[in-house]
Amino acid sequence: MANHFSEFDEYDVSSEYRPLGAWAYFGLSILFSIPVIGLIFLIVFSLSSSNINRRNYARSYFIGLFFAFILFAVLYFTGLYNETIQSMANGQYPSYLTWLPWA
Repeated sequence: MANHFSEFDEYDVSSEYRPLGAWAYFGLSILFSIPVIGLIFLIVFSLSSSNINRRNYARSYFIGLFFAFILFAVLYFTGLYNETIQSMANGQYPSYLTWLPWA
């Protein structure tokens, strides 16, 4: 009976195309969340070609950060960010969410 627990014994996969496990994605998420060091690793991993799956995950994480920054900038420059923070500090909903039935 063949051992089917090892994914890479039956076929040869180069390290460039080897898939990442769930713990690798979890560890990379934690690593990328560290303020300065995470940004450095994010840039390095998104430009490297040692593992394509790690590179694509770093690029997708970078795109997510970019969209979050754009959302923050829009909220900040329209004044909605300050209103949101102040209303949350008072335990209320912001005025732009008053149309919600539970607000």
